[in-house]
Order: sequence, then C-alpha cells, then structure tokens
Amino acid sequence: MKPWPVLAATVFALFLWQAIVSLTGLPKFILPGPVIVAQAWWDNLAVIAENTLVTAAEVLIGLVIGVALGVLTALHLATSRTARLLVQPILVFTQALPVFALAPILTLWLGFGLWSKIAMAVLIIYFPVTASFFDGLMRTPQGYLDLARTMQATPLRVLWHIRVPAALPSLASGIRLAAVYAPIGAVIGEWVGASRGLGYLMLLANGRAKTDLMFAAMLTLGVFSVLLHLAVRRLTRDLGRHVRS
Repeated sequence: MKPWPVLAATVFALFLWQAIVSLTGLPKFILPGPVIVAQAWWDNLAVIAENTLVTAAEVLIGLVIGVALGVLTALHLATSRTARLLVQPILVFTQALPVFALAPILTLWLGFGLWSKIAMAVLIIYFPVTASFFDGLMRTPQGYLDLARTMQATPLRVLWHIRVPAALPSLASGIRLAAVYAPIGAVIGEWVGASRGLGYLMLLANGRAKTDLMFAAMLTLGVFSVLLHLAVRRLTRDLGRHVRS
C-alpha cells in the first residue's frame, strides 16, 4: 500500500471531521474537533502509551494463539472424517453465540488480568482462521492429487507437500482477517472488566466526561489496528513469495 493515498484519505477525514464540528456547532463534550483531540492525546501521551502496550500485548498474544489453534484444528478436520462429523457442527454452533455474552463468563473464570482479554481475542479470530485454512485444504486442485496418487505418495506426504502449500493463500486471508478482529476481542474484554488497556481508558474517560481523551484513545486503537493489519499483510505476502519460490 502506497503512503500517499493513505495520507490523502487521512487529511480528507480530518477536514470532514472539522467541517462537521464547525457547521453543526456541536458542543465539545459531544464531538470535539480534531485539534482538541490531538491536544488531549499529547497531554495524556504517557497514559495512552501505557494502556496501548497492554492492549497490544493482549492482541498479539491472542493472535498467535488463535492462529496456531486454528491451523491445528483445520489440519485435524481435513485429515479426519470423524472430526468433520463431530467437531465441525460444534464450531458452527459456537459462532451463533454472541461474543459479548461470553466476555463476562471469561472474566469470571480468568479474572480481570490479561488472560481473559487474550481468550476473547482468541475466540473471535479462531473460527475465521480455521474456516479459511480448512476450505483451502479441501479445495486442492484435483490434478495435484491425481499426480500424487499416481506416484503412490502417502497421505502424510500429500498433506504436507501438496495440500498445505496449496492452501497457504487461504490461510493468509484468514490471518489477515484475524488481525482486524483481534483488537475487537481484546477491547470487548476490557469493556467488561479491566484496570488497564485502551478499552478501559475509553470507559474511564467517558465516565469522567472527558470526550476528547476518549476520542484520543479510540483513534490510537484505530491506528494500532491499521498498523497491525499492514504488518500481517506484509508478512503473509512475504510467506507466499517464499513458498512459491
């Protein structure tokens, strides 16, 4: 992604934001302007940075665990008909449960520390990674499988040398999607119960009528999410190039 379109879009969004504030005359406690939010961000830089590190740790750890569990589950589903009959319906059922309803339960079980937020991030990204990689494993080009059968390759060799490489683009798509969802899971956990993190800071600022600080924390979370998505996108693209080479 080139920087100029991103910069142009950012400038346009800030201009539109300021125009809305100026034209509507909304009070600052309803919608502060970008200059006021920037000043609040600078005045509370140390607090925002401290809470950003907490949320970043929750997101990154949850992303690693969620992707690892998703990959292992997809491999198991692809190689076991019994697992597809028993486990796959359970996975689909769990997606019907609202994530917001699970957050209080996880907080009750795991406490108000990092692990309840990590668990929320894992839950919200686990299914997209599993589903994407599983679909890729099950859609291996038939010509590759016929060639492997002709050469009398074992099922394990077919899996690691043909099916997994062919499914890596699907896995990359799932990981990129997970990078977008992971911050959502962590912040939901912080909203339910936390003493640190950007979600906690937003609730604290809202309770004290510091709307400018709340916007500053929210925009910091947005910037972090975009940077995480770009980093994951770069890593998965480099992985794809390495595999093709």
